[in-house]
Formats: sequence, structure tokens, C-alpha cells
Amino acid sequence: MPIKQLKKVLNQNHIKYVCLNHSPAYTAQEIAASAHISGKEIAKTVILKLDGTFAMAVLPGSLMIDFDLLRDAFSATTIELATEDEFKDLFPNCEVGAMPPFGNLFGLHVYVAPELAEDEYIAFNAGSHAELIQMRYVDFEDLVQPQELLLAM
Repeated sequence: MPIKQLKKVLNQNHIKYVCLNHSPAYTAQEIAASAHISGKEIAKTVILKLDGTFAMAVLPGSLMIDFDLLRDAFSATTIELATEDEFKDLFPNCEVGAMPPFGNLFGLHVYVAPELAEDEYIAFNAGSHAELIQMRYVDFEDLVQPQELLLAM
């Protein structure tokens, strides 16, 4: 989903957003620095495998997934990070690792860390390593309908 398609979805749903271009960056902290945004406001998208089924976790760029919390939350036998090779085909037209946190548009269940709701705005990769979308968290929540879940400590 390149930025053009993402903008179309946002526009169709009357969601206000800002597009931010920045120099290519690959980690949440690099993106935050490049775009001059707090790392807490960057929504990092992580692909998990829960008993072999893909799911999307979205959390502030400043946090790391806590697998002990996930084990407590799910009755899955195995919980692991999916590799880029495993998930790259799930996100056509997106640069690997730059997928937006709209798992619902890709047929994935989305889990979101409650810390993201603490800020009015979130920013996230828009399908490339050089473009971000910034929008209100409540609009993201309305559109994606993620399940809030403790993902990090």
C-alpha cells in the first residue's frame, strides 16, 4: 500500500492527516530524529506470529515488545517475531519493514499498546522508509479498531 492508496483510505474516511517526508531511516528512533518527532509519538509496526498466524502489534517507537506480557495475554503455544522474508509478501507495494499500522487493510488482527493513546497524535511509516503520515490517535483507533493490549514495559 503505497502512500497514494493510504491517502485515499484516509480521505474517503474524512480523516485529517499530514504527510512528512524525511531522509531514509529504518529504525523508529532514526525516523523520529529525521522527522523531528518524539520517539514516543512514532507508531512502530511489528509483525508477530502467534502459533504460526500473523498479527500486527503497534507500539511507541521508544518501547520494545515484551514477550512475557504477550505469553500472559494469549493462549498461543508459540509467540515470535516474524522475519522480513516471512511477512514481506503480506504488504504489496510497501518497502519491507515500512508497512503502515493498518493491519485491518491487509487482513491482519491489530494489537495496540495503550501508551500510544497517551499522545494526541501518532506518526507512522506510510509504506516507505522516507514518508510518514501523522494523524490523531483517535482517528487511527476509529479506522483500524485495534485491540488494546499491554505489549511493552
